[in-house]
Amino acid sequence: MTTIRIPTPLRQYTAGQAEIAVAGTNVSTALDDLAGQYPGLRGHLYTEQGQLRGFVNIFLNDEDVRYLQGAATPIADTDRLVIVPSIAGGSDAPLVKVDHAALRVNQATIITLAVLGFVVNAPWLVALVAAVMTIGTLLQRPGFKPLYASVLKPLGWVKPDVIADNAEPHVFAQGLGAAFLWGATIALFAGAGVLGWALTWLVIALAALNLFAGFCAGCFVYYWLARLKAPGFLKTPPAGTFPGLRPRG
Repeated sequence: MTTIRIPTPLRQYTAGQAEIAVAGTNVSTALDDLAGQYPGLRGHLYTEQGQLRGFVNIFLNDEDVRYLQGAATPIADTDRLVIVPSIAGGSDAPLVKVDHAALRVNQATIITLAVLGFVVNAPWLVALVAAVMTIGTLLQRPGFKPLYASVLKPLGWVKPDVIADNAEPHVFAQGLGAAFLWGATIALFAGAGVLGWALTWLVIALAALNLFAGFCAGCFVYYWLARLKAPGFLKTPPAGTFPGLRPRG
């Protein structure tokens, strides 16, 4: 059976047990089985509407399920789930684990397809990349994550690089890039080729800056907005990154 690792603050509701065996075919049914075994946990995991609380992070074998299929992520008997609660709504909530290998594959794929679109003068490729990035943003994961998770990682061509980080700035950065590409798509199909390809190359340049230099411009924008206390921008930079961008006051 699948096991779920219980964080220390919640073990008072599981009779002190650190790991619980559960039944289920995906993350949602596994958590439901856990709450069925230990009803005292339910209020700490779910809202009154039955939704998983926003500050409850779930990892499947060291991968944040938000970067997989969320609560619908399939699980096997050999899998291990870990519950990582953070401070609800707090800007200094604990970091989660983010697979930067998946982010790099996403950036490399965006660059490749966008450059190919320019070379063969195919605006539909720009639209395709914009659509995939948009879907990924809505699902809170890299748009081209399936390429990494289903092909490159299983074949051993790309190794996981899981580190403590904030996932939200990377999702925001992807959404920002998608917005630029949608603008490029509209311009290209409207006959404004110079503007369309200029916007496309802007996204290519920013993705390359992230991929090769490790500087995420979209993340930088996110943390500036957090520093200015913009609504919804709650995270602060991990130690050693973007110095000076801690929220003021």
